[in-house]
Amino acid sequence: MLTFPAAKINLGLHVKEKRADGFHTIETLFYPLDFHDVLEIVPSETTSLSLSGLKIEGEKENNLCIKAYRLLCEAFDLPPVAIYLHKLIPSGAGLGGGSSDAAHTLKLLDKLFNLQLTAKQLLHYAAMLGSDCPFFLHHEAMLATGRGEILSSFPVNLQGKYIIVVKPPIFVSTAMAYAGIIPKQALVPLSEILKQPVEKWKNSLVNDFENTVFVKYSELAHSKQQLYDAGAFYAAMSGSGAALYGLFEEKTKWQQAKTMLDNVLFFGGL
Repeated sequence: MLTFPAAKINLGLHVKEKRADGFHTIETLFYPLDFHDVLEIVPSETTSLSLSGLKIEGEKENNLCIKAYRLLCEAFDLPPVAIYLHKLIPSGAGLGGGSSDAAHTLKLLDKLFNLQLTAKQLLHYAAMLGSDCPFFLHHEAMLATGRGEILSSFPVNLQGKYIIVVKPPIFVSTAMAYAGIIPKQALVPLSEILKQPVEKWKNSLVNDFENTVFVKYSELAHSKQQLYDAGAFYAAMSGSGAALYGLFEEKTKWQQAKTMLDNVLFFGGL
């Protein structure tokens, strides 16, 4: 069985407080992109993971696809499978590629072995794998709170707009990004900011991680400014980085921007 795990961007990201369990309470808007990895799972004599495309660091046993399979094996007597993952979404980018792969592994295994998992069960297993994994079981923009696993539909209309995602050759560790941040309560809830006209987002819609990550990696601040210089009406870092995106109103300006920017990773409509 074959599926195409999608990437996401964050529209705003507030880190509000550190919790007793070591996690952080956040507030963000996850927005899906038409930019995908390729994932296939088939029955096999032995369980294996075959990787292609972009390089993934670390042991295969620590890959989130394998972790998703092992997690379901604890509850169900699953037979061995061969997992084939072609990576197009880079790691350490803040685009959620690994989490998306994990969530789609759960969905494929559910279908492949007719586990008949409910939506609630799938969300439960996804949250065990990662804070943003539950989002990738949905196909729409979602306002996320808690660790990122508490989701609610939120109407953000970007239809007719265009996006460019750039990814400088930098890997940003999520642990490092959180280590440098000072949690604080936002003066205005993210939901209220997102209701503003998109033209006002530049001065009000913020990603708290930029304050610390840009200090360590000035190239990322430069890339954000490049997006604005190229004509974006809004630009920001996604998640804890290192990918950044710019939103464009005019198709001609968007097309011209692609030729002006470095490290373009994704170029598409919304």
